[in-house]
Amino acid sequence: MTASRPILYGREDSLDRAEFRRVLIESGLGAIRPVDDEARLEAMLSGADLIVTARRDEPGRPLLGVARCVTDFSWCCYLSELAVSRSAQGLGIGKGLLDETRRLIGPQVSLMLASVPDAVGFYERAGMARIADAFWYRRER
Repeated sequence: MTASRPILYGREDSLDRAEFRRVLIESGLGAIRPVDDEARLEAMLSGADLIVTARRDEPGRPLLGVARCVTDFSWCCYLSELAVSRSAQGLGIGKGLLDETRRLIGPQVSLMLASVPDAVGFYERAGMARIADAFWYRRER
């Protein structure tokens, strides 16, 4: 994919489930997300407080990447998925999605995420700090 057409970043309140599924699969996150459970994908989208997308500025505006977040827009924001189609990786889209998410939540809100091991370097290069004392209960399914 060439970088000839501009990338458009924006908030989308109703992202199509099939587009979301496709980007999850194409990004590699499909291996650890419930991409074959349509009801759960729909619940993930409808339960998100903030969905930021990256689309190519061309007819049909194909979805290249997505940041799906749960936030109160006041104190904290959890970025659950940052997914960029493999064909669009290396174009700065992941960083663009992070930047647009931060712009939309504002400087008073912290942005947190749990990285897959292969993406740790990306987040470090993007300027994110590691959290030493984080805890969680793993989902059972």
